[in-house]
Amino acid sequence: MEYEKLLSSTIQQIKPSGIRKFFDLAENMEGVISLGVGEPDFQTPWVVRSTAIQTLEKRRIIYSANAGLLDLRREICNYLNRKQGITYDPKTELIVTVGGSEAIDISIRALINPGDEVLIVEPSFVCYAPIVRLAGGVPVPMATRLEDSFKLTPEILRSHITPRTKLLVLPFPNNPTGAIMTREELEKIAEVLRGTNILVLSDEIYSELTYGRTHCSIAQIEGMQERTILVNGFSKAFAMTGWRLGYVAAPAPIIKQTVKIHQYTIMCSPTISQYAAIQALQSCDEDVRRMVDEYNIRRRYLVERFNEIGLPCFNPEGAFYVFPCIRSTGMSSEAFCEALLNQQKVAVVPGNAFGDSGEGFVRVSYAYSLKHLMMALDRIEAFLASGKAGQI
Repeated sequence: MEYEKLLSSTIQQIKPSGIRKFFDLAENMEGVISLGVGEPDFQTPWVVRSTAIQTLEKRRIIYSANAGLLDLRREICNYLNRKQGITYDPKTELIVTVGGSEAIDISIRALINPGDEVLIVEPSFVCYAPIVRLAGGVPVPMATRLEDSFKLTPEILRSHITPRTKLLVLPFPNNPTGAIMTREELEKIAEVLRGTNILVLSDEIYSELTYGRTHCSIAQIEGMQERTILVNGFSKAFAMTGWRLGYVAAPAPIIKQTVKIHQYTIMCSPTISQYAAIQALQSCDEDVRRMVDEYNIRRRYLVERFNEIGLPCFNPEGAFYVFPCIRSTGMSSEAFCEALLNQQKVAVVPGNAFGDSGEGFVRVSYAYSLKHLMMALDRIEAFLASGKAGQI
């Protein structure tokens, strides 16, 4: 069989995730300390797990409505109103998805026609551009700079808008940089978009994980909710990665179309996870606060330590990643990561996995214990001090 002729040319041209590459390499080596994956090291709160157990024991586990359990959709809408003051109709303006990743996928597929341009803030999570390409769209990267704290500026946005621009992906708090956008900064972005026919996909999966600031959604800005597709989920804030539950909140005409894609490809999100998520939203505010406090300790430790060992580190205000600059080593991001893994058995992710503007940086996740992080930083310091950093 000539599989290259049979397989989609589009998917064959898309590169595998740079995050998984180093994670997979680390899995095949003994004694590796991995700081590569953004997965909370905390247990899912007991009250959530207990609800899932009770659901298994007492309920008939069947399909839910395509858009998700109505009780869960109501609870998500209550949560968004309580946290951000945004009001959605649970029956027509919200769909429960299989993680935030499916939420992003079906939102983009519901909007994009061949040739439509999608503006993507970079560095950012690896899935946006491939999904746009699979939908026939044209991803247009917008590089942010350390000098601007890795934030999207109105000047950068204006310079990339064309008559074919349909969607802006706004991924804040940001993975991998940890940058956030304040309300004042979002107001300036909103001013650029007013009077256009451009929609915003606001990926807010790290909305609960901010340090010293309260997250603001662009949907909170006057006139922006009608053009915003808000994506969020339970994986990061509630330590529920394997439960695979996310959601899209958006105007009813958009949700009507995303439900059709979800209906034909997924049917519904895991029912057990949906019942557990209701409990998470009702009962876990204090659990989330405790996790955020612990992440904050780890964040401050890593920023201080990277600066001490000579790798200047941007001070993140959200998510659970730091993005130290490794340009002083004279190595590319990939070369640095490969050498560090081979010589000191520490796995981090090259910055260029998140877009070309990430070159010269590496992403380090602090979704790991402080002891784990301390051991890794000792090894990184030894790697730099050995004088072998340039040897692969």
